[in-house]
Amino acid sequence: MFFSLSQKLMFQLDPELAHEMAISFFKNTANTPLACAYAQQIIDKPVNVMGIDFKNPVGLAAGLDKNGDCIDAFDAMGFGFVEIGTVTPRAQGGNDKPRIFRLKEQQAIINRMGFNNKGVDYLIERVKARKSTGILGINIGKNFDTPVEQGKDDYLLAMDKVYQHASYITVNISSPNTPGLRSLQYGDALDDLLKSLKEKQAVLASLHQKTVPLLLKIAPDLTEQEVVQISDSLVRHQVDGVIATNTTLSREGVENSSYSDQAGGLSGRPVALKSTQVVKILSKELAGRCPIIGVGGIDSVQEAQNKFDAGASLVQVYTGFIYQGPQLIKKIVLAR
Repeated sequence: MFFSLSQKLMFQLDPELAHEMAISFFKNTANTPLACAYAQQIIDKPVNVMGIDFKNPVGLAAGLDKNGDCIDAFDAMGFGFVEIGTVTPRAQGGNDKPRIFRLKEQQAIINRMGFNNKGVDYLIERVKARKSTGILGINIGKNFDTPVEQGKDDYLLAMDKVYQHASYITVNISSPNTPGLRSLQYGDALDDLLKSLKEKQAVLASLHQKTVPLLLKIAPDLTEQEVVQISDSLVRHQVDGVIATNTTLSREGVENSSYSDQAGGLSGRPVALKSTQVVKILSKELAGRCPIIGVGGIDSVQEAQNKFDAGASLVQVYTGFIYQGPQLIKKIVLAR
């Protein structure tokens, strides 16, 4: 009831303003009596992945809580894990507004935010302030003005700072909204990045006396051969997990929308099939050697099941959560 009413009101507002208002509400009501508006009890359906015990297999995807302002609120909703970010070493404003567009008929969103965030130091302070103890992923990226050929340095710096505060770390090289970023998904550039990150992980594991899993987040706009090549790199470098997928540049399924010509990544229902296909290819190539988190177009129990059937060990929601609300989490978990 509360979600239905608030969604109707929020959908009358500019999408980014609505997002900011929701984040502010969650930030200011977490751990207060007002949290009853969204908190829910969900039976545990534990699963162990990457050596981590998740209370259930449904997580919040990165992008909704870029700065880690609402960790406690999302934990109260019953998520099995929460991924915050994408965070960059330095604060940055992101791309020009408007940069979020709702495609309500298609249950989709187009965004070209551009890694807008307050920087890694702010995020760490928010993580330190949280009261919840749930599994927390931290998604890292490079600054917009860092040349792609120097992007590795940004990832290493961010990884160094977040390492001791994260349950796992996601390396985002698949956002379509930072020029040149997706080029890091291919060939020598990917191998060099993964080699450096795994070497850094080993140093930090020794320093902090714990190994924090390292995951790679990839795009849906890859050919089968490119996914095969990425799978080979993941295995060779012993990457701990892969998240499939980010948003798509395709406009298949939204051609008739008035926003179809807007630049940015498309998320939601239209990307479901593409992301599931990437999960299937990964699952075949990886053969259990690297776990998969499936994300993209999950707005129902069936779409979540499609990801599990394709080979995902865990799933994440974002756009489906915006359209369906916290009940989506409970429905998926109860169906497992």
